[in-house]
Amino acid sequence: MALLHKFEIEDGIVKYSSKFLRSDSYVTNSKHNRIMIAEFGTMAVPDPCKTVFERFMSTFEMPKPTDNCSVNFTVYKGDYYASTETNVMHKVDLETLKSKGKVNWEKYIAVNGATAHPHYDPDGTAYNMGNSYGKHGSNYNIICVPPQTPGSSDSSLEGAKVLCTIEPEDRMRPSYYHSFGMSENYVIFLEQPLKMTLWKFMAAKAMGRSFLDGISWEPQKNVRFHVVNKITGQVLPVPLYSKAFFSFHQINAFEDEGCIVLDLCCHDQGGALDVYRLQNLHKAGEALDQAYNSMGRPYPRRFVLPLSVDAKKPVGQNLSPLSYTSATAVKEADGKIWCTYESLHNETLEAKGGLEFPQINYARYNGKKYRYFYGCGFGHIIGDSLIKTDVQTKEMKIWKEDGRYPSEPVFVPEPNSAAEDSGIILSVVLTPKQNQGSFLLILDAKNFTELGRAEVPVQIPYGFHGVFVPR
Repeated sequence: MALLHKFEIEDGIVKYSSKFLRSDSYVTNSKHNRIMIAEFGTMAVPDPCKTVFERFMSTFEMPKPTDNCSVNFTVYKGDYYASTETNVMHKVDLETLKSKGKVNWEKYIAVNGATAHPHYDPDGTAYNMGNSYGKHGSNYNIICVPPQTPGSSDSSLEGAKVLCTIEPEDRMRPSYYHSFGMSENYVIFLEQPLKMTLWKFMAAKAMGRSFLDGISWEPQKNVRFHVVNKITGQVLPVPLYSKAFFSFHQINAFEDEGCIVLDLCCHDQGGALDVYRLQNLHKAGEALDQAYNSMGRPYPRRFVLPLSVDAKKPVGQNLSPLSYTSATAVKEADGKIWCTYESLHNETLEAKGGLEFPQINYARYNGKKYRYFYGCGFGHIIGDSLIKTDVQTKEMKIWKEDGRYPSEPVFVPEPNSAAEDSGIILSVVLTPKQNQGSFLLILDAKNFTELGRAEVPVQIPYGFHGVFVPR
């Protein structure tokens, strides 16, 4: 169940508080003392109070979408929402961490869900992606939510619109995606070979399976990059492809010399979701090591995506004009543009188990040419180090302590500095040791040295994403 927690920092004092999100899922599950509403990888337990016939008939009902919003805090029109990947979010009071009410995307636009990773323009315009499902199958949709109008008290999702609809390669088997990329003028969506079989989703309850069981990795298929103009909503006609990989999180994207430079964390195998099933997380010792060793390692990579292609360009020519990257975009005989990546790391990262949960100086460098990113090193089934990477030199700075597991690093820029890496890194560091507590770690983002830590005398569960909210 989603546990919202916060650290308040003021005048050298750090206060910690947490509260379970009182979602319908939480209330219902707590009342019955079992999982009554299915989650992404967990199927609901049949209600023993129902008759045999009632339980049999209930297996043919579509599972109710969860409102257990445990993935991220998102912002729309200045309000903060606890979010997951269904159609429901919870607007949250940041002072009390209480839900101010459910918000359903379907009330405003024709989508059946949205990611927990929107992107933002400097004026507060938010972009997101969500699928829609109908009798003919599914579509991918790019969503745009306008900023709050000055002087207006409207903080709802009113005014949200579907900017663009993209038809999947197979409408009955769309790709699973967790996030997307955005440059100054374009949205970049990756159609990846991690496929969702819709009939398995619909039959999950009857089959006693979770939604995760309806997702399959198909490495014989390629990745297609869809590039959409944010102003016109038009999909660029350039057919951009790469060999199979899966990406949970993009790092950054920017435009340069008629191309988009897209940086993201890539898995060569699509089995990472399976590794995080409960039966694996309950393991210890060699069994846990075996589960960890079965998962592919995520590595940061760079792709170059040409925004247009001259028909006169010869087959076999690299269309990237960028001298600072070895990533290529080669025109094939069938007209497709085949993209190969540049690795954004050195051999040190391989020893650290790869990198995920990437963050940048988002407020100043998202959609712009940048130099530094931060992430978690995965030398364990969960992150066990913090890493700063220089994309120009590929040098790394690392924070690590034995038996400590840091959360996603959150970058907070120094207000009066123009330097990209001038600021601090915040991360919640956990430990499984009962005689030790968790703590909020503060690092100097430039040299990655510790500035301080605020210890909490309680055990904090592992989380996904967080956000810094200035006062």
